[in-house]
Amino acid sequence: MNYEYFIAKRIIGSKAYKSSISAPIIKIGIAAIAIGIVVMMIAIATGIGLQQKIRDKVVAFNGHVTITNYDSNNSQESGLPISKNQEFYPEFKSVEGVTHIQAVASKFGVIRTETDFEGVYLKGVGADYNWNYFNEFLIEGRLPDYKQKRNEEVLISTYLANRLHFKVGDNFQMVFAKDDPEKLPNIITYKIVGIYNSGFQDFDASYLIGDIRHIQRINRWEDDQIGSFEVFIDDYNELDKKGVEIYQNTPSTLNSQTITNKFSSIFEWIKIFDKNIYGIIGIMILVAGINMITALLVLILERTQMIGILKALGSNNWSIRKLFLYNASYLIILGLIWGNILGLGLLFAQKYFKLFPLDPSVYYVTEAPVYISLGYIIALNVGTLILCLLMLLVPSYIITKISPVKAIRFQ
Repeated sequence: MNYEYFIAKRIIGSKAYKSSISAPIIKIGIAAIAIGIVVMMIAIATGIGLQQKIRDKVVAFNGHVTITNYDSNNSQESGLPISKNQEFYPEFKSVEGVTHIQAVASKFGVIRTETDFEGVYLKGVGADYNWNYFNEFLIEGRLPDYKQKRNEEVLISTYLANRLHFKVGDNFQMVFAKDDPEKLPNIITYKIVGIYNSGFQDFDASYLIGDIRHIQRINRWEDDQIGSFEVFIDDYNELDKKGVEIYQNTPSTLNSQTITNKFSSIFEWIKIFDKNIYGIIGIMILVAGINMITALLVLILERTQMIGILKALGSNNWSIRKLFLYNASYLIILGLIWGNILGLGLLFAQKYFKLFPLDPSVYYVTEAPVYISLGYIIALNVGTLILCLLMLLVPSYIITKISPVKAIRFQ
């Protein structure tokens, strides 16, 4: 029979324990554990959620890997055309893990209205374009259809629609300058069939989605010439590896670049979230551990006579220490239960009701995204329990210094 567990259970269940001098300190210790687990869960869920959301939005506009010509063009506008007649298109069979490849092109132009104008890039896409990401972004209207003959349907962002006072069904003119400034520009009248909002203001302010065949006609390209290829893979964690494989399996005249290299400043920024998460977890566990150490010391002080009696009856120091560690484990688990209830409640409320908005110009999202996974929740609870117990081993050592004779007479 585990008599240490039996005695600890009796102490926890006694009314005197719940109304003792140590009761307020014990409640503070439980509250510290609960608050700590709530803060850690929110830090992990929002940190990982924000990383994934920003990453997915960059991927939506660029793919995981971009294949372009080698040229000195550093703008977003397509330079020298690429032929679609490549071994890796329309299926990149030579690299395992590639799920999709699509041909795109972009052209800078000016949207002109009676009262205003706005310079943006027309991103030309075709029948092979993957609309899965924009299905999520679409807030009004429908997605354009470029599988049939060339048309003037475009998808515009909420940001541009609000600035230019556009709505679904409106028509507008877009002016494209020619290489020769003395020649008249190309003017195309487009029709808005859908409005999207990715929350990534840098892209929303710069792009509208249209038919790639307009760009081919303006640039006097052939039907099989495009600006670049966008490649999608099934596992983002393999991006660097797949980026190298894609580069090795493309002709020497073409260059490939992963989104982490193309938008290095964004991805370096979101990597900082990992350090923030680790810092918050460390601080919260330290605070919770210190509070539990205080509670344990008070419990030992309050039960000094009992310690003396147990020693007089033959209990060794480790048995008595185990008794108090069982007691502390109960308090930690109680704090974890309350922390999980509160933490998961807040996370699910944010996920489904969007309680906390964010500034998209700073965070690239309109609300705080949350990532909920059973794996990290279990790891967080188990890790907190183990680390707190390890921290309690040191203060429990004070029991070995208690003399049975003095402890029995202790008042």
